[in-house]
Amino acid sequence: MSGQIFTATSAYSLACVAAIGVFANAASKVLLPRRASWQDKLTFIWLAFDAMIHFSLEGPFLYLSMFGRSVNTSSGLFAEMWKEYTYADARWGVSDPGVVSLEILTVLGAAPLCCYILRQLVKGDPARHYWIIVLCTAELYGGWMTFCPEWLTGSPNLDTSNALYLWVYLVLMNMIWVVVPLWLMVDSYGHIAGSLRQVKGTKVKKN
Repeated sequence: MSGQIFTATSAYSLACVAAIGVFANAASKVLLPRRASWQDKLTFIWLAFDAMIHFSLEGPFLYLSMFGRSVNTSSGLFAEMWKEYTYADARWGVSDPGVVSLEILTVLGAAPLCCYILRQLVKGDPARHYWIIVLCTAELYGGWMTFCPEWLTGSPNLDTSNALYLWVYLVLMNMIWVVVPLWLMVDSYGHIAGSLRQVKGTKVKKN
């Protein structure tokens, strides 16, 4: 455990996440048409934020955690940022096979899919709703498989001894990948189901 709870590393790690959010919001204003609905704007911001987090933060984690490397034995800016998170969840420092396996799928699968959906969103392609559900299912599954095995074994790698580790690193930084995907799934389900019902209703009227 770190002797000092909130450090300079804590500050620039959180600032980095906040900056990614600001950039995602700015990108939505540039790339989306002004007539875009608030749902589409929030979806764009989330997808851009999600992609950048996966690429810019979790991508380096993968590099530091494969081929004999680990965060705890590495040095540099990204190593220090991830070492900060290991105070809350020690598995991220030792190249835990389960965590690394999920991150491979996240960085190489979920992040590119975010970019593809962003392109569909900018073009106004309604087919994005199918891919949103695929992405959100993957994100929720990833979160479940990250924490459920830990909970079942008594959470030996989690440190909830202070508010920063518990409420910011473990709860906030992970719950947003539960709450937002659930909202997106419900929203996309409404679009898909509504379109199918409309098509079915049209066919019934013609008959």
